[in-house]
Amino acid sequence: MESGNFDEMLSAADGCRSPYRVLAEWLEAAPAELIEQRRREAELLFRRIGITFAVYGEESAEERIIPFDIVPRVLDREEWDRLSRGLKQRVAAINSFLRDIYGAQEILRAEIIPSDLIFANPAFRPEMMGRRTPGDIFVPIAGVDVVRVDPDTFYVLEDNVRTPSGVSYMLENREVMMLLFPDLFSRHKVAPVETYPEELLATLQSIAPRTAPTEPTIALLTPGPFNSAYYEHSFLADKLGIDLVEGRDLLVRDNICYMRTTEGLQRVDVIYRRVDDDFLDPLTFRPESVLGVPGLMSAFESGNLTVANAVGTGIADDKAIYSYMPQIVKFYLGEEPILSNVPTWRCREPDALAYVLDHLDELVVKEVHGSGGYGMLVGPASDAATRQSFADKLRADPDNFIAQPTLALSTCPTWTSAGLAPRHVDLRPFVLSGADRTRIVPGGLTRVALREGSLVVNSSQGGGTKDTWVLDD
Repeated sequence: MESGNFDEMLSAADGCRSPYRVLAEWLEAAPAELIEQRRREAELLFRRIGITFAVYGEESAEERIIPFDIVPRVLDREEWDRLSRGLKQRVAAINSFLRDIYGAQEILRAEIIPSDLIFANPAFRPEMMGRRTPGDIFVPIAGVDVVRVDPDTFYVLEDNVRTPSGVSYMLENREVMMLLFPDLFSRHKVAPVETYPEELLATLQSIAPRTAPTEPTIALLTPGPFNSAYYEHSFLADKLGIDLVEGRDLLVRDNICYMRTTEGLQRVDVIYRRVDDDFLDPLTFRPESVLGVPGLMSAFESGNLTVANAVGTGIADDKAIYSYMPQIVKFYLGEEPILSNVPTWRCREPDALAYVLDHLDELVVKEVHGSGGYGMLVGPASDAATRQSFADKLRADPDNFIAQPTLALSTCPTWTSAGLAPRHVDLRPFVLSGADRTRIVPGGLTRVALREGSLVVNSSQGGGTKDTWVLDD
């Protein structure tokens, strides 16, 4: 157990927390050679399946498998139920916020959020002003990054509501674990995650436009095989039983979207898009884009097509907007947030900027539009030259940064070359918001910082993944 960090397995008076007791007994009894053999088998399985991701700008490593840790993370049902309630509340507030921002803008009139944070934000899409989405759902699919600091406290680290990724790893992690560790599953009552594809399909069907038939046609729009998440796109299309399409496979005629098939044109009612806003429709956004479909926005605006997630949702996962989420929850739902934000300093505010500049060695500094662990400073792990460089960036463009304390993230047991060791983790559960109801499969994608002492869990920065078990017993 690392000093100052909550160890999710060992932080208990008797040395082992109850959700982990059976697993701990198994780990203690299992020979190291057996665990290492299973680890190698898991790696071989992932290579054979072809689960890869790409790191842009690294020609020597364009396709990689994400390192997989075979020691699962375990939550009991009470922990998960508390977390699940908070996730549903938060995503409901985000959907209300987006409806308002592209509608009456009551939160701006109430001066809860400064208007320039919306109108000067590159993720804000004025093309969506006054536009309704089926079921008033802007974010059918959300991935919310959660960290833990003690037995009772989860913080939301980030909201991912543009084109959240990672669910294929959650599903494949479970499949591999069930194959390699049937004896462990026989000793636990682990809540299933394999229902996610049917839950996602039901969610997408529920938000089809009114003009769609009873069984709407759904397609997954991908940028193509050179995209870093292409494996996930093809995986999900296969699991959902829908067509995987690129922009060249679609056309819009008379404000209706069609898919080219060997049997002629077929109308498409819902597009689950994994293409960023800028590239969706060259007639509305970037005219040079060859990834999107000319006229796609016209089909949406005419009420003949649902685009999931909706265009313009990126304003809600901006880190400056994130800092207002407690107020957003209260404003729209009239409730106290169940899940807390990490305390955040907005560097655009002079007093906050002064504090951050004086405490760079203690804080994590992030770009408001950054992602993937890039463009940030982890103060306690930085040298003086790096901190000086960030101080210069902050003074030059304070609006572009927020800062947060360096949290003592929880750790989970992880298999390393030296045996079991604690490593820092986060969790990305996936929340599905349909016109009928909200769905969450129990668990999510646990990401783990494999480097000792590291707090960065992103796969592009050397992180790995774990299976996440929610126990029903």
